[in-house]
Amino acid sequence: MKNNFNLKITCILLFFSSPFLGGAQTQEQVQMANNPLAKANSIGFQNYYTPNLYGLEGMSANTFMIRPVVVTPRMVIRATIPIMTSPAMRADPVSGLGDINIFGTYVWNIPKSYTDIGIGPIVVLPSATDSLLGAGKYQAGAAFILVQPLSKTVLIGTLITWQTSVMSANKKAEARPSTSLMNFQPFYVFQIGGGFTLKGTAVWMFDFNNGHYSMPIGFGVGKVMVSGKAIISMGLEPQFTFLHNGAGEPQFQLFAGLNIQFPAKPKTGKK
Repeated sequence: MKNNFNLKITCILLFFSSPFLGGAQTQEQVQMANNPLAKANSIGFQNYYTPNLYGLEGMSANTFMIRPVVVTPRMVIRATIPIMTSPAMRADPVSGLGDINIFGTYVWNIPKSYTDIGIGPIVVLPSATDSLLGAGKYQAGAAFILVQPLSKTVLIGTLITWQTSVMSANKKAEARPSTSLMNFQPFYVFQIGGGFTLKGTAVWMFDFNNGHYSMPIGFGVGKVMVSGKAIISMGLEPQFTFLHNGAGEPQFQLFAGLNIQFPAKPKTGKK
């Protein structure tokens, strides 16, 4: 599991070296770096290391995610490509590619407010390289995002996704259970100066098919800096589960993330 720590070590090094990297950042750039509906193409790298799992003593798990984001004037399209290590009973852990999911949200700006709302479809592809790493089903559902700045230095919001199976990947997967999953991610970001933030981004997961769920809470530190035209953000966040049901749910996990944004150029035109 040595490779599980690569991203966390990278983020720690970047935290210590960040005062010497990039240029000054504005409050608006820090808000943009933490806004999932920001008008910026981006590439993100996120890692969840889970050293303790309920009901699976002595076992751990790890999920590393690559997240490209492409924006249009009214759409935000995000893909998640997971590379996972999952525990296996009476066997060595299994590592490989998980199921890839993609969602696209149409963005509304609420008149006379700074509230942004995104709604759109989500699709999940059965790309897992092992049955322990995916559902074996094509899945479809919906995504909802709400972002609300409370001030120039405080940002709150939520990301909700729901997906259900619509077709098995192959005949062998037909015997596997159907899916009905919801992820609920409330987030909050407080700027404390110098591009640093205090934040929480833990994801609550509900598996309606078998009644499993986990509800963690996180509180971590983020850092935003600017290099040329890119806005670079990173974060480290310990997350503790305060409510759960089912074996294999995380007791504690450490989130580490690195994201690079390339803000879209505002359109100009003749009056």
